[in-house]
Amino acid sequence: MAVARAEKPDEPGAVAAAPAGELREWLRDTAIRTYRGENAGILIAAMVVIIGIFAILLRHTAFLSVDNFLGIVRQTAVISIMAIATVFVISAGEIDLSIAAVIPLAGYWAGLLMPKYGMAFGVFVALAFGAGVGLVNGLITVLLRVPSFVVTLGTMGLLQGLAMVPTNSQAIVVDHPTFDSWFGGGDVGPVPGLAIWTLAATLVGYLVLAWTPAGKAVLATGANPNAARFSGIRTNLVKVSVMMASGTAGALGGLLYVGQYQGARYDLGSSDLLTVIAAAIIGGTALTGGKGSVIGAVVGSLLLGAVNNGLIIEGLNVPEQLMFRGGIIIAAVVLSARAARRRT
Repeated sequence: MAVARAEKPDEPGAVAAAPAGELREWLRDTAIRTYRGENAGILIAAMVVIIGIFAILLRHTAFLSVDNFLGIVRQTAVISIMAIATVFVISAGEIDLSIAAVIPLAGYWAGLLMPKYGMAFGVFVALAFGAGVGLVNGLITVLLRVPSFVVTLGTMGLLQGLAMVPTNSQAIVVDHPTFDSWFGGGDVGPVPGLAIWTLAATLVGYLVLAWTPAGKAVLATGANPNAARFSGIRTNLVKVSVMMASGTAGALGGLLYVGQYQGARYDLGSSDLLTVIAAAIIGGTALTGGKGSVIGAVVGSLLLGAVNNGLIIEGLNVPEQLMFRGGIIIAAVVLSARAARRRT
């Protein structure tokens, strides 16, 4: 009978095997951290198939060109950034319906304050306003124990009304070359500035959610808040923090829109909420909380952007695009609900 011989530590085979095993373990751990979502496979596959169909139908157009792809990145930058924040909110077991309603008011704050007080002050106030909205949403949710869906639904209506007040529903022109270059209009060589904003937000969001104690606290709070509380996690603080991050992301989205369009309007981002939620869900964020993927949300945003781009080239109008996104959300909710039932 053959006896297995243990390799000595100083033998070449052992030296080669150890790093290989460590590398495999590191790759596996990184993959798990990168994608903590669920149910995204079917939806992403379906979206890729749809894009493939568009590529065939629109093969005589610029749909597959590099310039069109960069255009999609520009168009989806704000959606991607807000979708990243939404991953944190939903992963913590909450929802923020007011994130897109922050956009026009943040834009107005920046546009009205910059001519008199400078770019830095205008940007700071806009971001602080978004964080303040998130703080109010979070405090009402955790202190009064009101569902965040109800709280943010009310906040959304309030903000949409307030957006019509500063200029009586009139658009304002923002003529500030430095601001326009930093927030939306500038390029770094061939790379659009909006792509850099997207990359930066993705990197920060991914590192925080996947590799920090704060990210683990968010996922634990969404998975089982009682168990998280007993383990020493301050779940109320986690929920308020993700709400503040969501409001800040909405304000940043407002700044990026103002930089793109060189102006602020009360209806900026009015149709973004459905797309933001759809991107997060397609990316694998579980509606029941506890699971989410920042990378997945950005991929979902880009896929939705590519589909919307194809629909526009095909001549479909905005209502038809909204119906398409609504159908995607319904499909994602059904898949998420089925997975939740399987777990229980």
